[in-house]
Amino acid sequence: MLEEVERWLADRSWSAADRPLDQLLDLKRAAGTTVSVVLPALDEEATVGAIVEVVRRELIEGLPVPLVDELVVIDSGSADRTAEVAAKAGARVVHRDEILPRIPALPGKGEVLWRSLLATTGDVVCFVDADLRDFSASFVSGIVGPLLTDPGVQFVKAMYDRPLGDAPGQGGRVTELVARPLLNLHWPQLAGFVQPLGGEYAVRRSLLERLPFPVGYGVELGLLVDALHTVGLDALAQVDVGVRLHRHQDGQALGRMAAAIYRTAQVRLSRGHLVRPELTQFERGPEGFVPRTYPVDTEERPPMLGVEEYGRRRVA
Repeated sequence: MLEEVERWLADRSWSAADRPLDQLLDLKRAAGTTVSVVLPALDEEATVGAIVEVVRRELIEGLPVPLVDELVVIDSGSADRTAEVAAKAGARVVHRDEILPRIPALPGKGEVLWRSLLATTGDVVCFVDADLRDFSASFVSGIVGPLLTDPGVQFVKAMYDRPLGDAPGQGGRVTELVARPLLNLHWPQLAGFVQPLGGEYAVRRSLLERLPFPVGYGVELGLLVDALHTVGLDALAQVDVGVRLHRHQDGQALGRMAAAIYRTAQVRLSRGHLVRPELTQFERGPEGFVPRTYPVDTEERPPMLGVEEYGRRRVA
């Protein structure tokens, strides 16, 4: 590991307990910083309501100053009751297609996160996946904390244990097999991140609006790499929030995720294009293995600062 990364781990890796909530509220009141929490959601009726309820109960209501000013669920086309459950729990629900309708929406998580910048106003934007179980408010307060206490920090990732069933530490298979090798080989300054693909991170809007967003699963790696090149390693940090429990993908879904992440890395290494942006996988059918070919996400959205509608809102 680079000496620079060893120093970074000592200086920029914390625990959520290092910053008590009352300290954060005092600093937030003094600075006037606003915080938006965004949950990208697709068919998450089983979990999204409980997450919204925890954020409202512990970080908005009954506090002298709310830590969270805006709680938004972006529904990307759920076929279940995700939007209804989230609204009933107290979130503002916005459908992906209602945001920036001039540009037809593409499928993918990164698309939703990119559009969320137009649906929110906070100085700090905190992303939280909507499939988390046994959710703790420290997933939000922990990663927002450094942005309120240290003006030099601009991007904070959550780190946590990821059990797979009863096996501790066995989750995050795409991280270990794809993302971590890529980062260690090509961006060794990012080798200290425990969960580089984690969906829980808080970022200053002033940075997010300057970054391109891969529309699919590559968004987490893309934002992290581009943030490093934009603001430098010392502006990045991570906070231990405990244990992350969530729904796990099957092996073939993980393969498609890995392909998108590899493509995102490849573009950042060469700024070129894949010759064949497709991935063929195999499923056993009644008469043997059947090939299924899936497109690999190849689109990226430009930095939000260049979008006309966003610029008009800033002027207003």
